[in-house]
Amino acid sequence: MKSLAIIGSQWGDEGKGKITDLLGLKCDVVVRYQGGNNAGHTIIVGDKKIVLHLIPSGILHSHCTSVVGHGVVLDPGAFLDELKNVEASGIKVTSSNLMISANTTVITHYNKLLDGQREAKGPVKIGTTGKGIGPAYEDKISRKAIKVRDLLNLEVLEQKLSANLIEKEALFKNLYQCEYPSAKEEAARLFELGKSLAPFVADTFSYLDKCVTEGKKILFEGAQGVLLDIDYGSYPFVTSSSTSYGGIFTGAGMPAGKVEEVLGITKAYTTRVGEGPFPTELFDDVGEKIQTIGHEFGATTGRKRRCGWLDLPLLKYSVKCSALTSIALTKLDILSEVDVLKVCTSYKYEGKEIDCAYPGIDLSKVEPVYKELKPFTDDFSGKLSTEVKDYIALIEQTLGIPVGILAFGPERSQIKFLKEYF
Repeated sequence: MKSLAIIGSQWGDEGKGKITDLLGLKCDVVVRYQGGNNAGHTIIVGDKKIVLHLIPSGILHSHCTSVVGHGVVLDPGAFLDELKNVEASGIKVTSSNLMISANTTVITHYNKLLDGQREAKGPVKIGTTGKGIGPAYEDKISRKAIKVRDLLNLEVLEQKLSANLIEKEALFKNLYQCEYPSAKEEAARLFELGKSLAPFVADTFSYLDKCVTEGKKILFEGAQGVLLDIDYGSYPFVTSSSTSYGGIFTGAGMPAGKVEEVLGITKAYTTRVGEGPFPTELFDDVGEKIQTIGHEFGATTGRKRRCGWLDLPLLKYSVKCSALTSIALTKLDILSEVDVLKVCTSYKYEGKEIDCAYPGIDLSKVEPVYKELKPFTDDFSGKLSTEVKDYIALIEQTLGIPVGILAFGPERSQIKFLKEYF
């Protein structure tokens, strides 16, 4: 195997960071292809806790090159702060092990300001992180975006920001009545940040093309999850990028058909941050216990994650949306602490029973159908109990793909590989 994609198969926060970190040991290149610093990957290495928002997890391995693809939206200040934190942990970062596509879209102060004002004063709360992600993607689609390459030329940068500000200025002045920097001020700020980014700016498209030709092992690191995808997710409570399989080809520049394995990461239960429908959400003591024991708080925002039972109709949907070939099941240890165990196997919806979600389904109107299983109390230090095996078997039979990885704690050692990758 020469290429593998890691994709969140729920609403994000599935534990992708640790899996990417471990598989990165076997890779030459790790590519981040979408999203921004609205997502966080937490990795525990010894007694160190490293949270990555923009820098790919491959940065933890000296032999690995980390690539930020052009499908990402990048906050230069946040990126450089993260870089300092990584270096402070003892990791050496150079232009040979970290690259940023020159074509990556930049998150400006205007994007963050617009994001915050909309969430605070808009009629519908989406639960955005306020990081400017959505407005930056809007700029990209409307062909007004500032690109990383623009940060290296002050004159070009100021011209583009002046054009970018025309419509936003009317919103800031008349609708939101808030203060904002001039195009000249914002250009000066971004240009200074660009000086520090300059060593890492590269033609990542040609680099990855060369890696494929040379047979290098490439890992594609997704952020968030399929159910937050702009097209396949629970719209409008979604993110602004393609979090599913297709985002790899548009956001990294990888030719279609070149990704050999697609690994979907899923918790043994379901969580969601922010607003939006959640069919299996628990509002009782069990849900609270899972939240507490599982430390279900966002790595980026610190917000509490809503918790519920594993939802197989949604997982089956993710398998189809992203051509998943296997599953990594994380946080199994948390379910060892609960006295009751249920799995949603189907929905009752519009007079029918269905076993798979689909685009446009109104998740607020589905009635989950549960299968109750015998709880398990494994500590995962030895052989798996019959109860855990039954849980895994139900998932595999329903999804039609194997569970290749089991994770049962934050440490690198707390994992079992049931399938070989790379």
